[in-house]
Amino acid sequence: MKSLTSSTFEELYLCSKLLSQETNMDLISFGTGCFPLIFVLIITMCTLSGNTLFLFSFSFLPFVSSLQTIEQLLTLSLIADCYDSLDPSGNIAVTYDIVRWTDDGYQARITIQNYHQYRHIEKPGWQLGWTWAGTEVIWSMSGAFTTKQGNCSTFKSEIPHCCKKDPIIVDLAPEAPLEKRSDGCCHGGFLAASAINPSGSSVSFDMKVGNLRGNYTAHKPLNLTLMAPGLGYTCDEFVDTDPTISSVIEGKRQEQVIRTWKSTCTYSTFLANRSPTCCVSLSTFYNPEVTPCRLCSCGCKLADNEAKSCIRQSSSPLSERELVQCTDHMCPLRVHWHIMKNYRNYWRVKLTISNYNLGKNYSNWNVVVQHPGFSQLATVYSFNNTVLPTVGVPDEVALFWGLDFYNDALLQAEEKQVGSVTTEILLLKDMSSFTLSNGWAFPRRVYFNGENCEMPLPDTFPMLPNGYSKNKPYSSHLSVLVLIYLTYKTINFWS
Repeated sequence: MKSLTSSTFEELYLCSKLLSQETNMDLISFGTGCFPLIFVLIITMCTLSGNTLFLFSFSFLPFVSSLQTIEQLLTLSLIADCYDSLDPSGNIAVTYDIVRWTDDGYQARITIQNYHQYRHIEKPGWQLGWTWAGTEVIWSMSGAFTTKQGNCSTFKSEIPHCCKKDPIIVDLAPEAPLEKRSDGCCHGGFLAASAINPSGSSVSFDMKVGNLRGNYTAHKPLNLTLMAPGLGYTCDEFVDTDPTISSVIEGKRQEQVIRTWKSTCTYSTFLANRSPTCCVSLSTFYNPEVTPCRLCSCGCKLADNEAKSCIRQSSSPLSERELVQCTDHMCPLRVHWHIMKNYRNYWRVKLTISNYNLGKNYSNWNVVVQHPGFSQLATVYSFNNTVLPTVGVPDEVALFWGLDFYNDALLQAEEKQVGSVTTEILLLKDMSSFTLSNGWAFPRRVYFNGENCEMPLPDTFPMLPNGYSKNKPYSSHLSVLVLIYLTYKTINFWS
């Protein structure tokens, strides 16, 4: 691997300084959850390159005036992983409300709110955990339950629901008995994306906390963790905020809780250790050639070309390996963009999502497409859709998801057939920008269920018949050269 030279560090210093001056960004506002990850990555990069962290720090010494500035510099290297410009406010908020005091503790209400526009939590669902600061126990719960009771042998008359120092809490199923339910509970662990189903993007549960000693001082739970259902989320520590106020008696009265703590959990693909799960292919009406998914987009298939099914390592380290149809791209999912027609004032596209996974249905799926054409009126025939608000993105971003009880579930593949959902999209032309040249009509980025899909390389996009082609011009020019050469030889022969 090539070593980092002093000139490289000088370039990094100048670029970082220019970025700070031009954008005037407060990188700390993105949260400190990414700081340990960035720090480790920086050390790794410097170690692999043969340089020391001292050299890195020394090169930036004129620019580093405080620990806060160091954190800003380190955050800069992975800001793209911790901040999504297509979903600038995307996070999951956990609110811990103390509703009232009890004999030996308090009654609490916990709310999990998904602010991601297109990233949902699918089944088997979320798991919320923390560490008690003292000797707290959970006497009872409604709307959720802990996975383990722990050692409650010190309690004689009444046995708590959970005595563990670090409880793990999961959601109840929708068909849970009425006596175990609470308001806003019981989605089976599923949390919808906020842009698709706002009412289903939050969940709440109640619990009675006790065994507080001394003067009934309630301490914030520590080390909050969120599994959704696997790794990927980093949660801040609980902080004091203004007490939650709710309306009762048909909105005629407002009631306030005793105390409120809040935490924000941010998602990182790096922490989730996810390999790609989908890829994009392209085709048009004016070119018979189809641009397939890139070779080995999600892994490479076995050498046995006769095999119909292949095993690929799951995208989540906590999940089992996946059985998929054997393909050159080995992705469980493929998004295909086909340009169907070019009318005078409109153009038509067919969007198809295919499931190659032989053992998994994708319920409540969604697809995000970034394309400038969505700035104009679009008619989508077989999917729900909306245009998302973004920050710093030059092109419009459209979100698609299935119609209830029609195509909201992307069924698993069979041995000789893939599961698929499809729709046609009719887009109004902006005559000042529309063109079929230079790949303008193809998506810039595509996401499936919040995960980035592997795009084909631009030089493989389908081209116009009269456009540049790698093969045809080469053959034509070669023919001309051969003809000139033969003519020259013929003239010399007869002269």
